[in-house]
Amino acid sequence: MQAIATRRLGRTDIAVTELGFGAAPIGGFRATIPEAEAQALIDAAWDGGVRYYDTSPYYGYGRSELRIGHALRQRPRGEFVLSTKIGRVMRTPKPGEAPPEDLRPNGLPGFVPAFDYSHDGVMRSLEQSCLRMGIARIDVVLIHDIDFWTVRDRALLDERFRTVMEGGYRALDELRRAGVIGAIGAGLNEADMCLRFARAGDFDCMLLAGRYTLLEQGALAEFMPHAAARGIGVIIGGPYNSGILAGDVPDGATYDYSAAPAPLIGRARRIAVVCRRHGVPLAAAALQFPLAHPAVCSVIPGALSVREVEQNLAHLRHPVPGALWQELRAEGLLAPEAPVPG
Repeated sequence: MQAIATRRLGRTDIAVTELGFGAAPIGGFRATIPEAEAQALIDAAWDGGVRYYDTSPYYGYGRSELRIGHALRQRPRGEFVLSTKIGRVMRTPKPGEAPPEDLRPNGLPGFVPAFDYSHDGVMRSLEQSCLRMGIARIDVVLIHDIDFWTVRDRALLDERFRTVMEGGYRALDELRRAGVIGAIGAGLNEADMCLRFARAGDFDCMLLAGRYTLLEQGALAEFMPHAAARGIGVIIGGPYNSGILAGDVPDGATYDYSAAPAPLIGRARRIAVVCRRHGVPLAAAALQFPLAHPAVCSVIPGALSVREVEQNLAHLRHPVPGALWQELRAEGLLAPEAPVPG
C-alpha cells in the first residue's frame, strides 16, 4: 500500500487523507450496487491508503451507513476518520401511507427520510447513524443540504437555516464540547451558504460539493478566502462536477447530475484539450486542482466500482506539470487568483 498524505481538518486535531471516499454512490445514489461489490470497492479504497470516509443517512436511506459501518468497524478505530450528516431522520411509513413523490427507488426498502434540523432531531439522527454503522464514535458531523440547490424555496431555506442554528447547531456544539464528536460543519452544494454558516457559528469545516472545481471557481470570491482566514477546513465533494470532468466530455456529459449545458461542455472540452497536450488525464487535473488551495484538506470523489476507486487513486498520483496550469490560465480557463499545485 502506498500511503496518502494527510492534512489537518481546520483547527482541529483530526487528520484526514488528501483523498477521501464519498459514500453516496454505494447507497444507491446513482445506481444499484450489489452488496459484495460495495464492500469490495470500500476495501479497495482502504487498500489504496484512503483513511477518510464520508457518508450520510440520506444516501440510500441508511444503506450507505450500513455498508460503511460493515466495512469500517472491522478496522482499528484509530486508523480512520468518519463523517456523517444530520438533517434527515429515517422512519418507517405508517400503514397505507403513500410514499413521497421524490422517493428514490435505490434506497433501503421500508424507510423514508423526514427533514428534522431540531435539537432532538439531531440527537435522534446521530443515534440512528451510530446504530446503523455499529460504530459508537463519529469524528465529524455535518449539517446536510440547507442550500437553495436542494430546497428550491428561499423562504423554506431561511426557515430551515433558523431551525438548525437555534436547535441542531446547539446540539452539535454540545456534543463537540463534551468530546462525543470531534468536529462539526456543513455539507452543502453552494459556496454562499457555506459562507453564511461560517459567519453564523463556530464551525470547524465545510464540505462544499461541486462549487470549487477545475470547471468553476466562483467560491474564490468570498467563501474560500474566509475559510482560509478563519482556519475552517474545506472538504471538496464532487470534484468531477458529477461526471463532466471524469474523462472524455461527450455530448451527454452530466453536470450537477443533469445534462450539462452546451457552454459548460465547450469549456470542459477546452480544458481537456490542454490536459491532453501535457499528457495528463482530465480527471487527474480535476482531482488535484482543489488540493492546492490552503483551506482544502481533502477531496472526496465517489465511485461506482473497484475500477473507479483505482482510477481515483491513480489520478491523485499522476504527475501534472506546472506548464499545464500556466496554459489554462493563459487560455482564460482558470481563475487568475486560483492557487495551483506545485
